[in-house]
Amino acid sequence: MPLTAREFDRLVRKFGFETRDSGDLLAWLIVDGKVVVRTRRSKRSSGDLPMFHSIRQQLKLSDGQLREAISCKLDRDSYVEILRRKGILGKP
Repeated sequence: MPLTAREFDRLVRKFGFETRDSGDLLAWLIVDGKVVVRTRRSKRSSGDLPMFHSIRQQLKLSDGQLREAISCKLDRDSYVEILRRKGILGKP
């Protein structure tokens, strides 16, 4: 399932990632004062991203979870809960 640059940007905003423009768009998620997820995309990409599989892995989402996130069925709280269940974050 391809991921477009526009969908990536929307996910980053929805999940509350911090961002920085460099040669690429760098994004990282801070929870409880710690950076827990990092990802990036090429600024030159405007259509389908060539590395969507790597981005999905960096976001720590399965194919189904990524589809839910793109279709707006997954919000920040649900995303953070997924990270907790996978052991990326400690218990609240």
